[in-house]
Amino acid sequence: MPVGVFYAVVAYSVYSCGDAVIKGFGQSLSVFEIGFFIAIFSLIPALFVKPKGELWRDSFRLTHPALVHLRSFTGVASSALVTYAFVTIPFAETYSLVFMMPLFITIMSVLVLREKVDPLRWAMLALGFVGVMLVVRPGFRELQLGHLAALACAFFGAATTTILRVIAPQEKRVSLIALPALYIVVVNAALMLPSFIMPTPTQFALLAIGGSFVGIGHLLLIAATRNAAASQVAPIQYIQIVWAIGLGAFFYFEYPDVLAYVGIAVVVASGLVNVLIDGARARIAGRFAEYRARRSGSPTNISEVQGPEI
Repeated sequence: MPVGVFYAVVAYSVYSCGDAVIKGFGQSLSVFEIGFFIAIFSLIPALFVKPKGELWRDSFRLTHPALVHLRSFTGVASSALVTYAFVTIPFAETYSLVFMMPLFITIMSVLVLREKVDPLRWAMLALGFVGVMLVVRPGFRELQLGHLAALACAFFGAATTTILRVIAPQEKRVSLIALPALYIVVVNAALMLPSFIMPTPTQFALLAIGGSFVGIGHLLLIAATRNAAASQVAPIQYIQIVWAIGLGAFFYFEYPDVLAYVGIAVVVASGLVNVLIDGARARIAGRFAEYRARRSGSPTNISEVQGPEI
C-alpha cells in the first residue's frame, strides 16, 4: 500500500472516531459548546502545519476579504450543522447525507465557476442521490431536523470548497488556516454562553480526545495528499461509511436495515466512479503532457511539466 494511501486510511478513520466521540454527547451539551471545545483542542495539532515563510500575523492581509470571510462563515455553518446531525440521527444516515456534497459542488461549479460537466458525471451524481433516498426514505418515515441539518451541512461544505477553489491561488495559506478556525471558536463561544454548562471531568476529557482526533486527522490528511495523488486519496473517504456502521452498532446500537445498506452501497459506488473518472483523466492528461514535453525536448519529469503543487 502506498504510504500516502495509508495516511489517508488512518486520517479518515481518525476523523470517524472523533465524530463518534462527538455523537456520544447527545443533548448533554449544546451544539455550540461541543463545537467550541472541539475546535480549541483540534487547533493544537494544527499549529504544526503553518507553511514555512508565512507568519501568523499575516493572516488578515487578504486579497479577497469578502470571499475569505464568506468561506469562514460557511465553514462555521457546516461544522455546527454536522455536529447537530451527529447527536440527533443515526451515524450512517448522517454520513450518507453529508456525502451529497459532491452533487452540490458539481452544481456550484457549473453555476459559479462555469465549468462543464459531462453526462456520465451527472448520471453518477443522480445515482448517488437515489442511494441517499434509499437510506433516508422521505415520505415513508418521519424525518428529523438532524436529517435537514446533515443535508444543509453538505450544501455549506460544498460552498466552502467552491469558494476555496477561487481564492486558494491568491491567498496566503495561514489565512486559509487561521481565519476559519478563529470564526469557529469565536462564533461558538458567543452562541454557547446563554446555555453554557460546565463539562464534567469525563466530558472534558472526551472533548479533548475528540478535538485531538480532528486535529490529528487534519495533519494525516495533509501528509496523505503530499505522498499520493488526489485520485488515490479521495476514494478513501468512503471508509467513513464503514466506520459509521461499525461504531454506530457497537457504541450506539444503531443497525441499518437492508434498504439502508443498499442505499449506502449505491452512494459509495457512485462516488468511487466519479473519483476514478477524475483520476483517469488526470493520468491521461499527465501522460499526454509528458509525451509533448519529450517531443519538444523539454524536461521529462512530470512534476516539472505540470508545475508546482498548490
